[in-house]
Amino acid sequence: MKGTSALIAEFIGTFFLCFAGIAAILNTTSVVGGGGGLVAIALAHGLALSVAVSAFGGVSGAHFNPAVTVGMLATGRIGAGSAVAYVVSQLAGATAAAEACAMIFPAAAVAEANLGIPLPAAWASSGTVIGVEIILTFLLMTAIFGAAVDPRGQAVKIGGFAIGLTVTFDILAGGPVTGASMNPARSFGPALIQGHWDWHGVYWVAPIVGAVLAALVYHHLILDRKPS
Repeated sequence: MKGTSALIAEFIGTFFLCFAGIAAILNTTSVVGGGGGLVAIALAHGLALSVAVSAFGGVSGAHFNPAVTVGMLATGRIGAGSAVAYVVSQLAGATAAAEACAMIFPAAAVAEANLGIPLPAAWASSGTVIGVEIILTFLLMTAIFGAAVDPRGQAVKIGGFAIGLTVTFDILAGGPVTGASMNPARSFGPALIQGHWDWHGVYWVAPIVGAVLAALVYHHLILDRKPS
């Protein structure tokens, strides 16, 4: 079982990501008028995650995402008990971030953006949402393995930067389609505060499938496990 420091790191790191992302979305509403649009939203998520990974990677492994934790569990990098504790910490951090944003921003902005809950475009079918979220999370988990798990990537020492940039380009590519959650905690926090559960199950299943697929592919087909 991971120690208290790791669980606190997972809480704060998830708060980093969710507070920055939700606040950026609320800032782009007509009520607040901050501007920046999709680019600002993508950068807020990516920069926050980069900082959080750099700050807490050595403490908890910097999952900040239940899908990432399940991917690590699937490849034996975390035990089941610790994985459950990580997910609880992540959900708590996301909920705290959503509540903070709900308290800070005008109620009209919160209502206009639905507190930044990742949701699909009106034209997107359930198959499209599932497929896109699987792809986006697959790319994110591949970046995590390549930059932070694989010793060859660790040697380059740009894990936080690479992982944050992946979230940034994932949001730029998929944000208008699905909201580019890639992270059940990112969806859970604002959904709980708003009481809005439409599509919520999809935003758990699809990211977990994408993360587990990427973890298994990298672990079995790319990772060099030969003795040095």
